Amino acid sequence: MSRNNRPHSLVTRLTAAVFFILMAGGLLVAGATFYNGQQAARTAFDRVLVGAASDIAESIRIQDGWPIVDLPVSAFELLAQAPDDRIYYSVRGPGGTAITGLGGDVLLDAPRTNTQPVFINDALQGEEARFVVLPRIFAERDFSGEITVIVGQTLRARRDMALNLMIDALWPMALAGAALLVFAWFAIRSAMRPLEAVSDDLTHRDPYDLTPMSTEGMPREPKVMLDAMNRFIGRLDNQFEAMRNVISDTAHQLRTPVAAIRVLAETTLEEQDQTARDRAMERLLLRTRSLGTLLDQLLSRALVIHRTEAAPRVEFDLREVALDIIERRDHDLLAPDKEVSLIIGEDPVPVSTDEFSVGEAAKNLLSNALKYGKAPVLIGVDHIGNEALIWVQDAGAGPDDAIIDRLGQRFARSVNSREESIGLGLSIVTSVASAFDGRVEMRKNEQGFRISLVLPARTKGPSV
Repeated sequence: MSRNNRPHSLVTRLTAAVFFILMAGGLLVAGATFYNGQQAARTAFDRVLVGAASDIAESIRIQDGWPIVDLPVSAFELLAQAPDDRIYYSVRGPGGTAITGLGGDVLLDAPRTNTQPVFINDALQGEEARFVVLPRIFAERDFSGEITVIVGQTLRARRDMALNLMIDALWPMALAGAALLVFAWFAIRSAMRPLEAVSDDLTHRDPYDLTPMSTEGMPREPKVMLDAMNRFIGRLDNQFEAMRNVISDTAHQLRTPVAAIRVLAETTLEEQDQTARDRAMERLLLRTRSLGTLLDQLLSRALVIHRTEAAPRVEFDLREVALDIIERRDHDLLAPDKEVSLIIGEDPVPVSTDEFSVGEAAKNLLSNALKYGKAPVLIGVDHIGNEALIWVQDAGAGPDDAIIDRLGQRFARSVNSREESIGLGLSIVTSVASAFDGRVEMRKNEQGFRISLVLPARTKGPSV
């Protein structure tokens, strides 16, 4: 993988996310600070304008029937607080007659008020400026009317003040943000250490070690991931163990019958007596059939073990499994002299498992009954409470209780087992029951011996 295509680490991604969050927050704060700074600067310099206009208005007096302005120094001292700004002042008599002024002609369309100042934004010599219009009413014997004082200045000082306020507010925030970013990096690194521990565990683990990883002391989020991983490792370990058992069983069980068939074949070829040759052929045929049965059961068990972990669970009617077994008539080949009857009810018996695995288990139950039981043989389905049962019953007495405890284990056989039996039939049934949260139930009654595969029913039905 090239360096350009190498994925970023979680620490890098989370740190970058924190950085962008801090940057976005900084931009929002900068905008808010600049806006508040503009408002503060406007309020402060508007007061300067009003103060200067008031000082000029207070200096107006009437002499010989005409207003005279004695410009106060205090007004210019106030305006001098913004030394880089251009200023404007004008005193106008009734009808807009100019009395005095500085800064050129500025045409302002200000609303008329009694004595309240009015602020107007306009241009002053090509620059943005702010003006205050302050009227003063005179009612004397030789002069009566309104005199308007207009004072204005450009906006340089206002902008500088707003910018300085923003910068003064952002410097501490920038330092605090940098410190928070460093702290966040260390916090993220600390939070990632459990994942690094998991990575180290997996890196240095033996390829055949499928033991669960320890979750002791893990935070809740990594623990959830580890629990899921441990469940997966458990299923994988079960699959590997089953695969090892299948390989071991196959190697162990095939060695003897294959060797026996080879010896019988060689003996048959060397035998000169026809009667002895016929007996050898019969034994060879029996061994061949036994080998076929062995291969069928080994393959069936391997398929069931694989499907119980890999195949999805689907809902189906358990009665269909029993009905399919009867319709296939495979039992006619196994035991043509034994009668097999089907007993099912009218109501569905829904379960949620793998239909193929359950079918293989039921076939092995029936095959076991046909080989070792007595006619008549029954196969049926029941729905009892929250459990669904598919069972096989024969008229025989069944094995002893001590043997029943061992049935279901690999290669466990009863004393009545014939040569071709290897004890895998009930092992397949037990594996299916275990995989789908069920159980195998064996019991003797007046009618004979019954063995049942009990599975959780999909829906609760009435007891029978």
